[in-house]
Amino acid sequence: MRPRLPLPLWLIGWSLCLAACSLLTPKFERPTLSVIGIELVNGNLLQQNFRVKFNIQNPNDRALPVSGLHAALTVAGEQIAQGQNDRAFVVPARGNIDFDMMITANMALALLKLSSSMDQHADSIDYDVSGAASIDLPFLRDLPFHQTGAFSLTGIK
Repeated sequence: MRPRLPLPLWLIGWSLCLAACSLLTPKFERPTLSVIGIELVNGNLLQQNFRVKFNIQNPNDRALPVSGLHAALTVAGEQIAQGQNDRAFVVPARGNIDFDMMITANMALALLKLSSSMDQHADSIDYDVSGAASIDLPFLRDLPFHQTGAFSLTGIK
């Protein structure tokens, strides 16, 4: 028969194990994702396909293996574009890398939203870019990103 540990000693042991696991979990700063180029590949009135060139900067002291990325663009509360990249790449530690991603957009819907905002004499229209990078690390699976802003309409009217 094995000797049983008293409950307080058992709880202290589990607490130490959990604390040790939290020290092993990598602490990542959120990478910076920016658009550096857009090229129209093909399209028609209702749907356009763009090749968007992104730059991702890794502020962390270890490489960031990205196995995929998806993103969506919302304008005035309506999603007008989305895309994904399933090609794996590695962002070096404290470095950056450029990559391409195909984006499918509905510019007719975007123009309707723009027209509506201009009719309401708005000075800007809100946009929202969100998505996530799939990270190939044991303790970190998805790294979400979310950026908001506003397009100025003052020069368009």
